[in-house]
Amino acid sequence: MNIVNEIDKAIQSEILNGLLKEQKVIPSKYFYDEKGSLLFDKICKLDEYYPTRTEMIIMKNNIKDIISLFDKNTLLVELGSGSSLKTRILLSNIKNLKGYIPIDISEDHLVKSVENITERYPNLNVYPVVGDYTKEIEFPDVFKSSKKKIAFFPGSTIGNFTKQQAKYFLRIIADAFGKDSGLLIGIDRIKSKSVLEAAYNDSKGVTAAFNLNILDHINYILQTDFEINNFYHKAVYNEVENRIEMYLFTKKDCYVNIGEHKIKLTEGEKILTEYSHKYSIDSFKELLDDRYQLVNVWSDENAYFSVLYLRTK
Repeated sequence: MNIVNEIDKAIQSEILNGLLKEQKVIPSKYFYDEKGSLLFDKICKLDEYYPTRTEMIIMKNNIKDIISLFDKNTLLVELGSGSSLKTRILLSNIKNLKGYIPIDISEDHLVKSVENITERYPNLNVYPVVGDYTKEIEFPDVFKSSKKKIAFFPGSTIGNFTKQQAKYFLRIIADAFGKDSGLLIGIDRIKSKSVLEAAYNDSKGVTAAFNLNILDHINYILQTDFEINNFYHKAVYNEVENRIEMYLFTKKDCYVNIGEHKIKLTEGEKILTEYSHKYSIDSFKELLDDRYQLVNVWSDENAYFSVLYLRTK
C-alpha cells in the first residue's frame, strides 16, 4: 500500500465533501503548513489579538498554583504545540517532569519547535508526535507507562470545534488519558462584538494572509488550482452562537478542480474556514460530562480569557 497516496486520497475526500456542502467549508486544521504556522505566530503578537498575551499573563500570574498540580514524574502532553511559547512558562517552573510530548500537525514547525525546546531545556525528555490530535494518536511508550498525565490545550483552540465536536473531543481525551489525569485548557470568554471582530480582522492584514494561505496549502497537498486573488478574508461575530466565523469570500465566479471534480464558486459565495466559539464559565461547563471535575479557574482582570484545570474522574 502506498501510504502517502492513501493519506492524500483521504484529504481530497475531506476537502471535496466540504466544498460540496450548501455552506462550503475547509477544516481549519489545514491552516497549519509551515507558512501558516509562522503567520499564526505573527497574529499572536498583534495589538488587536488579545488571546495569546492575555493567556500568558494569566499563566505567569498564577504559575505557583498551576505548577502545584504537577506531581513528581508527571508527563506533560501538549495538543497542538505550535511554537510552544506558553509551554515554556510551565517548563521553566515545573521540576521533575517525566517528559514532554508535543503533538502538532505541521512536521516542519514541530521539528523547529522541538529543537528550540531541547536547546533551552537540555535535561528534558521530549517525545514529539506528528499527528492530528482530533483523531486517534499513536502515543509513544512513555505515555502508556506514565501514571500521572496532564494534557495542555492552550489558545482557546477548543473554540474551533462546534459544541457537539467539543463535547466529543473532551470525552476522547478523558478516555485516552484515564482516571486522575488532568487537562489544563484555555477558553476565550464572551465579550463585545467590536473587540472580537477587531481581533480577527487586524489592520495589518496578517489574519487575512493566514486565512488565504489555507488555499495555497490545499493547492500544494492536492495539486488543486485555487486562484488566491479570487478570494478575500472576512471574520464576523455571530452573537446568537457566541462565535467568530471566519470566511473566504469569492470576488467573482470561478472554478476549482479537485481530482475529477470541478467545483463552481459564485461571486459573493463564502467558504467557512474557522469557528472560534466564546464561552462563559457556565456555558463551558455544559460541555463537560461525568468524566471531568472542574478544579480551578484563573482569569484576567477584564475576564477576557480564562485558564481552567479539569481532572478526570
